[in-house]
Amino acid sequence: MATIVSAPDAQQALETAALKSDRFRLEREADWVRLEDIVTKMEKGKTRQLSDDDVLALPTLYRTLLSSLSIARESSLDAGLIDYLEGLALRSYFMVYGTQTSFGRWLKGFFSGGWSQAVREIKFDIWIAFIVMIAGTLIGYALVAGNSDWFYALVPANMADVRVPGATEQALRGTLFGAENQDGLGVFAAYLFSNNAQVAILAFALGFAFGIPSILLLIHNMALLGAMLWVFAQRGLSVEFIGWLSIHGTTELFAILLAGAAGIHVGRSIGFPGAQSHLTAASNAGKRAALVMVGVIIMLICAGLLEGFARQLINDTGMRYLVGGAMLLFWLVYFFVFGRRKAELPS
Repeated sequence: MATIVSAPDAQQALETAALKSDRFRLEREADWVRLEDIVTKMEKGKTRQLSDDDVLALPTLYRTLLSSLSIARESSLDAGLIDYLEGLALRSYFMVYGTQTSFGRWLKGFFSGGWSQAVREIKFDIWIAFIVMIAGTLIGYALVAGNSDWFYALVPANMADVRVPGATEQALRGTLFGAENQDGLGVFAAYLFSNNAQVAILAFALGFAFGIPSILLLIHNMALLGAMLWVFAQRGLSVEFIGWLSIHGTTELFAILLAGAAGIHVGRSIGFPGAQSHLTAASNAGKRAALVMVGVIIMLICAGLLEGFARQLINDTGMRYLVGGAMLLFWLVYFFVFGRRKAELPS
């Protein structure tokens, strides 16, 4: 049988609850106000205005707030008070457990070991991407060697110009050593950077589908290179073509290799999370791969400059190999030797 509560009793219960809530607030409000003031200053980047006592008190005030929030929920206190405490708890969490660092400090950590560490952590995926890229080059070369019509299916018309099956040695040599319009090199570099960045970003972004689209994109992109290599090889210009490509290619292809590996890493983590949950594995892989991709963009900028300027200005094959080899050596040393003993980049 339902219990009927009289109006006076209900009014008394409400007054008691209000009194209890007010007493609860008065006993702890000073700590909440102090914590909110500290958090607000930190959010506004005014950490230097905090005293040593405030910094040391932050963890204690945060734990006290969580205790107050727990009591407020269990006692069914004022809903507005609970909302306030929950909001303050969320803001405080990021200040207590989040890494507070300036952009300059982050950038220093990125270049002094964070980027290279992230690359080393996806080393297995780099090997997969490397094998796939080699296979793609061989596939493109073999297809065009078997039937030259494949060249037109693999290579866009705007990239081929005179570099097509049946071109004469003189015409092909002219594309490798011919004089270029120096005034247009800056625009050319910007165009090439944009094109290469799209390939790299796609190779990374498509990785979520278990890495399969990333692998297919790498194969297609390298098949194009294999097709072009066959055209020059037929006229005995393989060495010259590879030298022409090496100035920017050792950096550009390395960047695409890392982007593809980052995409494969994400896809592999989703498909085979191991002891972790799928969500946790994907999150960790995504953070690692995103860090690699920041570096990939930097590499593509370098490749764009090399392709738009150095490749056009250096017409000696030996010097081209020297520049390309030096860039390759630099990246290998940076990624796999440098920064091994450095602290990991703060997240």
